[in-house]
Amino acid sequence: MPSDIARIFRPTARNLGFLASRLQAGDLVAVPTETVYGLAANALSSTACARIFEAKGRPVSDPLIVHIDRLDQLGELAVPNPAALKLAHAFWPGPLTLVLPKQSLVPDIVTAGGRSVAIRMPAHPVFRRLLKRTNLPLAAPSANPFGYVSPTSAEHVKDNLGSKIGFILDGGPSRIGVESTIVDLRVPSRPVLLRPGAISAAELARVLGCRVALRASAKRTTTGPQIAPGMLARHYSPATPISLHKSAAEMAARVSDEAYVFLRKPAGKRSANCHWFDLRGNLVGVARALFATLRRLDHAGYKRLHIEQAPGGDGLAAAINDRLRRAAAR
Repeated sequence: MPSDIARIFRPTARNLGFLASRLQAGDLVAVPTETVYGLAANALSSTACARIFEAKGRPVSDPLIVHIDRLDQLGELAVPNPAALKLAHAFWPGPLTLVLPKQSLVPDIVTAGGRSVAIRMPAHPVFRRLLKRTNLPLAAPSANPFGYVSPTSAEHVKDNLGSKIGFILDGGPSRIGVESTIVDLRVPSRPVLLRPGAISAAELARVLGCRVALRASAKRTTTGPQIAPGMLARHYSPATPISLHKSAAEMAARVSDEAYVFLRKPAGKRSANCHWFDLRGNLVGVARALFATLRRLDHAGYKRLHIEQAPGGDGLAAAINDRLRRAAAR
């Protein structure tokens, strides 16, 4: 059962063994991944996965991503095809999630009652060690209250879910900082990018040898069962309202009780309400700092956040702007 305040565990061999035993017993453990921190449970247990939905306040219409440690587990949980295996060999372990027809072994609660399952093999070394010790596939959505800004550190998890869960595994700050790329391969000849991430549509297309379609934002449903997680129009949202701007030129720190957030550090004299994601505006750094910055400014007392969007339409630029658009949605 959760304690009043969750305990943060260092990734020692003893702690990993203990946390693996808790997962095997049906408990929840917040885990580090290279994308964001996840809230893990035994993916083969409906009861354990139900605890994820309860702790997060997550609707059961929003499916979970299942994390595996070995490629042979893919066929146990899903029905792979040659296209899926190409992408798995090219990008796993890494920030890529594949949506495939599911095997009966996967509980319905994991897939929102649908016939497909979202699977990925994470690259974070600490999470991989835990997966090996647990010897189970682990369902793990982001370890935060549903709809709020994703966590990229153990402290973020503790701040939001510390009273709801008992165990947090600390693997340091998330290296990438935005959730995985999700590609729908249920029809392998017509791959569809469902959610942009660090792996771009162009990279997927090069491996597959065919065009990867982009799911139109207008087709994203706001109710009913989803194909994959992260498909809702409003998500990753701080309590503070957000206004998005296409360039830094559109932004001037005119209102003292509103924050202005730039991709890179602005030149010249700056007011106290000017902030930036990365010193030079490098998109790797912007993505890594994105959610932590939104969290920090959400608690700074500003009435509104004005945020510069990233230039470009694929890879990290697309992922950053996707998260910002949904964070700004009302």
